[in-house]
Amino acid sequence: MRKNTIKEIWNRGESVINGWCSIPSSFSTEIMAHQGFDSITIDMQHGLVDYQVAVTMLQAISSTSVIPLTRVPWNDPAILMKILDAGSYGVICPMINNSEDAESLVRACKYPPQGYRSFGPIRTKYSSGGAIHGGGDYHNYANEETLVIPQIETREAIRNLDEILTTPGIGAIYIGPSDLAMALGKEPRKGQSDPEFIEARQEILKKAKHYGIPAGIHTNSVNVAVEMIKEGFQLVSLQSDDRFLMSRAKQEVEGVRNTLIQK
Repeated sequence: MRKNTIKEIWNRGESVINGWCSIPSSFSTEIMAHQGFDSITIDMQHGLVDYQVAVTMLQAISSTSVIPLTRVPWNDPAILMKILDAGSYGVICPMINNSEDAESLVRACKYPPQGYRSFGPIRTKYSSGGAIHGGGDYHNYANEETLVIPQIETREAIRNLDEILTTPGIGAIYIGPSDLAMALGKEPRKGQSDPEFIEARQEILKKAKHYGIPAGIHTNSVNVAVEMIKEGFQLVSLQSDDRFLMSRAKQEVEGVRNTLIQK
């Protein structure tokens, strides 16, 4: 089976730089996959991506050495199994609040005896030229190589963090900072600088480190990403493809207009 290099990066004590794709396009995903990210997450929760387009985006990523991840819309076995069968090497799942949620998530993502994932890895099957993606021995190593990553983003999840982190099969956790800020009664973005939010973020990270579970987080700038890595996060997501497009386009337009005004 194709190795999950995210785990190799973590084993070296380094941090993963993760890209984020919300635009439902294999072409924009292909462009992102060639920019040097360690992994790229396809966002099926808040992005405009449905399953069929997600498959083409996974195909675009798999033309490179970048590891494909997917944020699923919910803790639903149907989509979890289908997106893993399509070639995602890990799932980020929102709103995991307790051990029951975490166990349900793991069991849907793991083959027996660890879980009840149904066998049918369509993009790892044999074709006339060999395995399409992952490797013909995929099913022997999938439980070990694929990542199950619950999002921690509610007060309930914080209260139950120990039991979530000790759920067998959890490969990492991921902080949804905007939802966590809102759960703490703050503004989704501005609230991330609030002392209560920072304390919660640091407590989540501290507990993850205690249990040897890598922690990831979304960031909105180079400076914040570097700060989070220095703080101890082992996976940082940079701004998504749509935000890269918006910010660069705006910068170019304003640059032209400002130059014309100056002349």
